[in-house]
Order: sequence, then C-alpha cells, then structure tokens
Amino acid sequence: MTNLPPSGPRPSRRDSLGFNEFVGVFVAFTTIGAILFWSLTRERGIFDLQNLFAFTPAEEAPQLLPAPEAELPVSTPAPPAIPEEDRVGPAIVGQRRVGPESVGRETVGAGTAQPANFSDVPDDYWARPFILALSQRGIISGFNDGTYRPNQPVTRAEFATFIREAFGQSPQQTAVQYKDIPTDFWATQAIQETTQTGFLTGYPGNIFRPTQQIPKVQALVALASGLGLSTQPAAKPLPYQDASQIPNWATDAVRAATQAGIVVNHPNPQLLNPSKNTTRAEAAALIYQALVNARQAEPIDSEFVVQPSQQ
Repeated sequence: MTNLPPSGPRPSRRDSLGFNEFVGVFVAFTTIGAILFWSLTRERGIFDLQNLFAFTPAEEAPQLLPAPEAELPVSTPAPPAIPEEDRVGPAIVGQRRVGPESVGRETVGAGTAQPANFSDVPDDYWARPFILALSQRGIISGFNDGTYRPNQPVTRAEFATFIREAFGQSPQQTAVQYKDIPTDFWATQAIQETTQTGFLTGYPGNIFRPTQQIPKVQALVALASGLGLSTQPAAKPLPYQDASQIPNWATDAVRAATQAGIVVNHPNPQLLNPSKNTTRAEAAALIYQALVNARQAEPIDSEFVVQPSQQ
C-alpha cells in the first residue's frame, strides 16, 4: 500500500456571476433606490404611488376668468364746449378803472382816466365820442394791438361785461347756474351779475350762449329791462321804417327804449335793423345813452340818436 502525501488546500476559484444572479442584484439595488427616492419626495406630493416614475402636477393651476366689464354711467349729452380762444376772453388793454359800485356817482367827462387813442377810431368816426367817453371811465377797453375794432359784432358775454362795468345795481334775482358757462370762463362773473340785476336772461334749459352774437333788439331789451323802463302812452307808431321787423315780444321794450332816448341808429336814424348783430361801436353808443337816461352822463350831440320827441 502506497502512502500518498496529504493533499494541500485547494486554491479558491472565483466564478463569474450568472445571468440570474445579475438580474437579482439589479432588481435589489433598483428597489432600494426607488424606496429611498420615494421616501424623500412623498411629502411634496408630486409623484403618484401607483407609478413611481410618472410625474403629476402638485396642484392644478386655477382657471382665470375674465374680469367683469365696468358699467358705464348713463349721462345726458353735455352742452357744446366753449373754444379755448373764447374761454379766456378778448385780450384787452388795461384794467377796469371804475368798479360797478362807483358807477353813477360821477358824471362822464369828469376825467377818471385818460381816454384811449384807438388806431381804428379816427376823429370823424360816427361813434368816436361814445367810445372815448366810455373808455375814459374804464367801461370799455381795446385790444393789445391798440385797436377797438368798432365794426366787430359783440357777443352776449362781451355785452354782459360792458353792462357790468357801466351799471352798479343791486342783485334782484337769484343766481342761475348756466350749463354752458364753465367756472373758468372769463366772463362768468359778469354774466352772473347781469342776470341777477335783470339786464340779461338765458334760454330755456339754463343755457346762456355766451359766444353768440347779440342782435340789436336783444341789446335794447336788455337795457330797458335792467333799467326798469316802462312805456308811456304813445299816439304815434314807432318811428322806424322797419318797425314791422321788431318781434312782438320786444315791441314794448323797444318803445320804452325809444321814449327814453337810448336808441342810436347808424347810418340812418329811421332804420332800427332789429335783427342785425350789434357791433362794438353800437354797443358803446347804446350803453352811453342808457347812462344819459339815468342821469349818469352828459348828452352827446349826435345826429344818430333817436330823440324821444319823435315818439
């Protein structure tokens, strides 16, 4: 029997992983990683438990609804806006020298101020005495270019300003808030005062129409109304060739103004031209004659003044 030496330890041999072992290791690590990832993110609620890899939004964005349309207030149409050039008024020379309070306490010709020398009112101009007399008292003024523009039609706002400067009567009526007179209009105060003293009135609906040119018949009615003139019994008809053109509502006032010596007609004293727009020269003549009737001015010798004896 042969004795063999004992065998030594066998060297270890490392076999490579088989396919099944590899799959098992991959699944194990994948499962562990998924569990860790899920545990870290489950508080945010952005992954579905049913599908670890499916992304779902945490919160659905709210649906924005269109804002409701603002309800516009219903308003009545506004009166026509006054143009800017009319809103600020004419560019006049100088300031008012005689306030309404002092008018009537001194006679024209006393010399309250030096009369303006208007370049467009020559010495032989028919209304020059009336214009210079009122200019001397500061009742009327010219423009920055040194003119008076005597043939330019006068507006209702300008006529209100002339009257305000000429007469100092106490208000007899309540103020009227005219819809077409903004607070920043240059003649607002004059319009309010002449309305309260009874010289001028507005139109239905509290409308004054300040930039409207004033016809001669309206100017005469305004002066007769503000001065409180009344008609005297007359045996003669009105001494005007165009008397038939005088509106019925103005006949008594025109007759009262004629009897008071207020009417001035140029170039023909027998033509009243009631519907013709009053010029700045005519406005000065009428207002001056009204002051004469009120014994606040000395008469001016003019062939165009209709004498009361003719009525």
